Amino acid sequence: GFVTTKVPFALTLRFKDMLQRGVQLTTLDASWVSSASWYFINVFGLRSIYSLFLGPDNEADQSMMMATQMTPPGAPPDMKKAYKEEWEALEVRNHRWALENIIDQILYKTNIRP
Repeated sequence: GFVTTKVPFALTLRFKDMLQRGVQLTTLDASWVSSASWYFINVFGLRSIYSLFLGPDNEADQSMMMATQMTPPGAPPDMKKAYKEEWEALEVRNHRWALENIIDQILYKTNIRP
């Protein structure tokens, strides 16, 4: 694994094994977090916030998605079906900058002409 981020507060060495999973550096401070640990903190830690804002049955809840994709034991997963479902769920969006013409708008509103 690799180190991703540092928490903005001091932690004791008891948190080191939990937050630095896959990183084998004995001299690294306990407040640094590995990428795998950061992923699990975000996925499981933000579940209640997703439920609060998006409702109980939302698309951001990965546990529901993982439960529906479970295949019976011993059966190989159908990769063509999985790729097709992901391809159909993919949505391409055009990005529009909110502040694209901000300088021109400010100059127009202040009656300053370039």
